[in-house]
Amino acid sequence: MNREILSGHPADAAKALLGRVLVVPGDGLRARITEVEAYGGPADSPWPDPGAHTWPGVTPRNRVMFGPAGHLYVYRSYGIHFCANVTAGPDGVGGGVLLRGAEILEGEDVARRRRSAARGNLARKNPVLRDLARGPGNLGQALGVDLGDYGLDLFDASSRVQLLPGQEAPVTDAELGDAEMRVVELRSGPRVGLRAASQRPWRFWLPGEPGVSAYRRHAKADGLA
Repeated sequence: MNREILSGHPADAAKALLGRVLVVPGDGLRARITEVEAYGGPADSPWPDPGAHTWPGVTPRNRVMFGPAGHLYVYRSYGIHFCANVTAGPDGVGGGVLLRGAEILEGEDVARRRRSAARGNLARKNPVLRDLARGPGNLGQALGVDLGDYGLDLFDASSRVQLLPGQEAPVTDAELGDAEMRVVELRSGPRVGLRAASQRPWRFWLPGEPGVSAYRRHAKADGLA
């Protein structure tokens, strides 16, 4: 995995991220990505996407999505959860990948403590391990990301959050070279909870894996791809 792999179409970047491992070295936490959603750019981009935060063009909130690939875009959802995204596409062209779910490989205690602190509902303080980082808000909590992590370079060894190669990640021919890597089955479908471009099949996941959510359609979804 390198920045070049993420610098093409956001949907290709999303698929390449499946099976990759996020690391928070200071916490000893490692999480394998199992579900993602791709997002494109504004109307004049190579992949216009009215469902994306980039649709209005560059703003103070989304500016990192128009920079180089492989950086962390963090936003707050509904004033509650912090969601983590990986920027994708060429520098200057808006795009990104929402991290929707992951399998906690190491640091379960840290992830549980963060999940517990973020919720007041006692009944939901102790999810089973496979659900610990299921859903973008829960994944953000498990990783401990917040707006202070906005713009982090995931390929920088000094970053608080880093992206490492996974053991079974789908790869491009260019990345594979002469090495052998087991091919991983993945599925695709509409993105979750979107009103615009609701039927675009840019959600990708590893079937049967921990951290994968069920599909939920927006009540006012436009039915367009």
